[in-house]
Amino acid sequence: MRRLLCGLVAIGTLAASGAQAMVQCPEPADQAAFEMVALKTALMVVATTCDSGDRYNAFVRRYQPSLVDTDRSLSSYFKRHYGARGQQEYDRYATDLANTQSRGGLTQGTDFCARSAALFDEVMALPTATQLASYAAGKDLVPAAIGVCPGAAPAKPVVKTAATSAPAAKRTAQK
Repeated sequence: MRRLLCGLVAIGTLAASGAQAMVQCPEPADQAAFEMVALKTALMVVATTCDSGDRYNAFVRRYQPSLVDTDRSLSSYFKRHYGARGQQEYDRYATDLANTQSRGGLTQGTDFCARSAALFDEVMALPTATQLASYAAGKDLVPAAIGVCPGAAPAKPVVKTAATSAPAAKRTAQK
C-alpha cells in the first residue's frame, strides 16, 4: 500500500512539474501577452468581487493602448495555433483563466479584497505604461493548471487531485 501511495505521489509530482514546464511559450512576446491578459483578468476578478469597478475602469483607461495591443497579439496567437477555431479557443482560455483566478480568490475568503486591492495601487503607481508588461511578468498570475501554449493540454484535475490528496492519504495511512 505504501509503495502504491509513493508511486502516486511521484506521478503527481512529475505531472505537476510537467504542467509548470508547459506554461512557457516558445516566443517571449507570446508569454508576455499571456502574462498581461492574466494581470488584466486578475484585476477584473478583484473589481467584480470587491466592488472596485471604478478602479478597474481607471486601469483600463490608463493602459488602453497596451491592453488593445495585447488582445490583438493573443488573438493572433490563437489564430496561428488553432486556425478557424482560434477565437473559440481564445474565448475558452479567457473563461478558464477568469474562473481559475476567481476560485483562487475564493480560497482566500474574506482576506481576498484586502490582499488584492494592492494590485490596483501598484499598477496605477507605475511611472509609464511601458512598465506594465514587466510588472505583469513579475506577478506570476498565469495559472499553470490551465496551460497556455498549443500542445500544452491543461493539467488534468484527476492528476492534480491525486497530487494534492496524496499527502492527506499518506497521513491517514500512517495513523
